[in-house]
Amino acid sequence: MKEVIDFLNSNSMGSLATVENGKPRVRPWGFMLEQGGKLWFCTANTKNVFQQLQMNPAVEFTSSSQAYVTVRVSGEVKFSKDLEMKKRIIENSPMVKGIYKTPENPIFEIFCLEHGKAIVSDFSGQPPKTFEF
Repeated sequence: MKEVIDFLNSNSMGSLATVENGKPRVRPWGFMLEQGGKLWFCTANTKNVFQQLQMNPAVEFTSSSQAYVTVRVSGEVKFSKDLEMKKRIIENSPMVKGIYKTPENPIFEIFCLEHGKAIVSDFSGQPPKTFEF
């Protein structure tokens, strides 16, 4: 899994897919950080994506490098109110800090993938690598 985490730390911007009314919805998204084997992300509870995740917590996040290596992680999100983790995310991302300002912001929500699957693939002809977490 270290390979996946290192990749996501270097290629944190990607796309997040959710489901809305039985149809896929994909949007640009950022990976925030890993802690204790959990992959952390954030959003605002005022966004449609927040409601989508509440109704169906199954997601997939994908990111690619300039060398055409791709990582896909999938699983079910778990929301958290952990202020220390919110603080870490804000400290880790100037963009998030610019949007939400403080961990106590009432619209700032964090969520993680605690268990799931990660796939690393490229165009080398080698089979993809699969990791369970």
